[in-house]
Amino acid sequence: MSATGAVLARPSVSGGRAGLLPQVVLALVCGGYATGAALGWGSPELALFMGDFGLSAAALTATVSCLWHGRTRSGRLRPAWLLFAASSFMAALGNGVWGWYEVVLGRPVPSPSVADFCFLLFAPPAIVGMLVLAKRPATRAGWICLALDAWLMAGSLLTLSWSLALAHTGPFGGGGEPVARRAFSLAYPLLDIVLISMVVAVHFRRSSANRSAINTAIAAFALTVLCDALFTSPLLREGYRSGQILDAGWFAGSILLAYAPWVARREAAQAPPAVLRRPAQPSRTSAGSLAALAPYLAAAVCTLGILYNVMDGRPIDGVMLFTACAVVLALVVRQAIMLLDNIALTQELAEKENHFRSLVQSSSDVIMIAAPTGILRYVSPAASGVYGRDADELVGSELASLIHPEDLGSVVHEVRRFLAAPPGEEPTTRIECRFRSGSGDWLNVESTINRHQGGLIFNSRDVTERVRLQAQLQHNAEHDPLTDLPNRSLFTKRVGHALGGRRRTDAGTAVLFIDLDGFKAVNDTVGHQAGDELLVQAARRLQESVRSGSGDCAARLGGDEFAALIIGDGDGDQDAAARECRILEIADRLRLRLSQPYQVVGGTEVRVAASIGVAFAEPGVSPGALMRNADLAMYRAKSAGKNRVELYAPQMQADVARRAEFASRLRTALHDGEFVLLHQPVVELAGGRITAVAAQPRWRSAQGILFTPDEFLRVADSGRGGGEDAARTAELARWTLEAAVEQAAERRRDGFPVPVCVGLPAGRLVDKSMPPKSVETLLARHGLPSGALILELTDSDPRVPLDELEHRLSALRRLGVRIALDGFGSGYAAIRALRRLPIDMLKLDRGLVEGVVESSRLHKITSGLLRIAGDLGMQSLAEGVDLPEQIVALRAMGCTHALGTAFSGPLDEHRLRRALNRGSYPVPRSDSPVLVGGALPTRHLGHIPAHASAHASTHASAHGPGHGTAHSAAHGAGHGPRRAESHTHPASRSNTETPVPPT
Repeated sequence: MSATGAVLARPSVSGGRAGLLPQVVLALVCGGYATGAALGWGSPELALFMGDFGLSAAALTATVSCLWHGRTRSGRLRPAWLLFAASSFMAALGNGVWGWYEVVLGRPVPSPSVADFCFLLFAPPAIVGMLVLAKRPATRAGWICLALDAWLMAGSLLTLSWSLALAHTGPFGGGGEPVARRAFSLAYPLLDIVLISMVVAVHFRRSSANRSAINTAIAAFALTVLCDALFTSPLLREGYRSGQILDAGWFAGSILLAYAPWVARREAAQAPPAVLRRPAQPSRTSAGSLAALAPYLAAAVCTLGILYNVMDGRPIDGVMLFTACAVVLALVVRQAIMLLDNIALTQELAEKENHFRSLVQSSSDVIMIAAPTGILRYVSPAASGVYGRDADELVGSELASLIHPEDLGSVVHEVRRFLAAPPGEEPTTRIECRFRSGSGDWLNVESTINRHQGGLIFNSRDVTERVRLQAQLQHNAEHDPLTDLPNRSLFTKRVGHALGGRRRTDAGTAVLFIDLDGFKAVNDTVGHQAGDELLVQAARRLQESVRSGSGDCAARLGGDEFAALIIGDGDGDQDAAARECRILEIADRLRLRLSQPYQVVGGTEVRVAASIGVAFAEPGVSPGALMRNADLAMYRAKSAGKNRVELYAPQMQADVARRAEFASRLRTALHDGEFVLLHQPVVELAGGRITAVAAQPRWRSAQGILFTPDEFLRVADSGRGGGEDAARTAELARWTLEAAVEQAAERRRDGFPVPVCVGLPAGRLVDKSMPPKSVETLLARHGLPSGALILELTDSDPRVPLDELEHRLSALRRLGVRIALDGFGSGYAAIRALRRLPIDMLKLDRGLVEGVVESSRLHKITSGLLRIAGDLGMQSLAEGVDLPEQIVALRAMGCTHALGTAFSGPLDEHRLRRALNRGSYPVPRSDSPVLVGGALPTRHLGHIPAHASAHASTHASAHGPGHGTAHSAAHGAGHGPRRAESHTHPASRSNTETPVPPT
């Protein structure tokens, strides 16, 4: 039973007080009546009134109480209460008639009278009601035994009463007394004998329902029968008068019977629900023994009556002899029935014992019976198969010697707790421990324990495989399947334990987050199997680097990310700088260890670097916050150049929040149309003509500031990077291409057929999400000729497959789309792309232009690159030309085209059309020879005279790239806006067909 059930099943204090009040009132009423009867009520008249009508009122109260309870309640006991009401009504009527003669009429009660008939009718309903209260036998033999028990009690009482009193009344008709009167004299004690026999039978066979109410009713009838027996005695009957002390017994019996239904109602109100009721407790041994000895006691009483007559010298009359023989015969018959029942029960018990023994013997579970001392008294044969030990070997051994010492304490505690609990509330319990097998190994055993005659029954089974499987599943759930290092979940738990169990002096606990730089390249070049081997070796190196037995822990968080927990040394005297230096030394040694070469599949040697972020455990920091800090420090190490160790600083969190906010605003701006497209003129250095425009996206923030792609993408991508950043860059490239083509087509329709240059990442061209014909479809949708589009490859990612990129660019080039290589001269990938890809134009990096006038070394490098472009038959475009001196120097080196603030900054659509209407910018001249390459596919606007001076830059717009203001037009460059257009394109040929001069 649960605690709640135990509370509900326990009678409340208020209920106990409410039940005590009626008992006090009952005792006061009965005591008051007894006191009045003992004192004679003060006058003979009042004594007669209380002796007759007082008893009638008490019996009438019992009648009303039992009748009301019987009519308002249903169930098996309802007829008994109605019969008790009828019996009490007969007693009330008899006492009323008796009082009518004595009090009202003032004369003696005749004998026999109506009162005698009423008193005689009191017993039969009570007898039948007692039979209803008795527990019904389940078999026919039980009914017979009940009848025999009742006769044995009645016959013995009749024999005793006859020998003591009834035989002295003489035969019927003797002494001149009327027969009817003598019959009434004998009827009273005989009916009382039957009633007291039923009272005894009900007491031993009463039902468990309404036990207190039934006991109260039994006590009421027993008190009434006792008073009747005393009244039958000649000594009391000759001098009896109404209102004497004998009436107090009858009064108390009626009041008790009136109180019995209220006891039943209180029991029903206080009874717990069926689900919370305790199971019925077995009868006490004394009560069961007394019930079994009742027939023998009855025979003994009968024998005593006969012996009393013999010792008194009186002859044994026929009534006594007949009654004694009937009692002996009933006793013999009852014992014969009981003997047959015992034989049948013995056979049934033997069958059940054999049945359960066969179940126990053939059970796969081990069943053991242990004495209260812990000694095994029985062990089933299954022990040989489960424990590897014979059952006979285990019998007699102590159970504690077979249990693992580490589990013995918990087992003893659970067994003691189980034995202290009530059996009804906790019939069984379950324990799990390790048990010694015959081979000396320890088996995991699960046992169900039951009580057994002061000892215990153990039903045990071997669960070793289940425990091993659970342990394996738990290990798999908390460890990485590849490296067998703890995973993120277990690592977080251990960090929590380290933080929760740390002493105040245990400083220096830190978490290291490690990322392997260049691991993806290993996967892409050598294969994923080699990458898995690299991860296993890296995990082994990491695990060897942490201290064993000190609480340090290494883990793999996923992919190529690892982590390490370094527990502080507990030196409270060491300052923060020294602790920081110690952890940073550990991290740097770990970085060097992980950066050493790895031997993978086929003996291939590969290298990766390690970026490590370190975060110290501060007071009050949570495991999640500590790991997040280390993660931020690791990404700061990656963004700062990789292969380094970074220590977490609070500013990193602020930077992350700022970047996250900026990235969120950028994502919203792409969908809300906050991006605008500016165009910067591309000028031919030979004559100053505008031969193309370069599309440049700008983000106009809520404050009106225009951010360039280098600015907002650098801020947004300086965090974790990953799929979101790639998706954002791809979405921006798609928008730029569509907006540039749409605006170029609109300008062409308005008479400005100038080509547009659009930067596009190389990865975007080979992206699976980009349809193969997307560029062609876009040009066709807006009606723009393919020759009017120049695509600039804006990145040199070595991970982009050159085969796919070459195939895609060749297809676009065959359509007439020109291809430019952006950022030429800024890295090794540009040379690699120049060798493989079909390129029409090289776009010099800004870093090659800014110092070309001041640095002779940079002048030679830039001149050499331009010479390569000219030898390959490619045009060249210099980016970031901001000074007239740079124009002169680049033209002298052979650069064909340029864009920059020396001519114009990025222009909005209105100012761009004004510049295109002019058609050219003044170009400064010099005496140095100029190498002029082929022309870009551009609209010819006529010859521009080369008469501009060195101060021509003052006529160009001087606004930086972060602003969208217009620039003033150059002097003397006026041409009409609606000239006939003519295009010149160099011959289309692949990169392999370009002749390369010998070096």
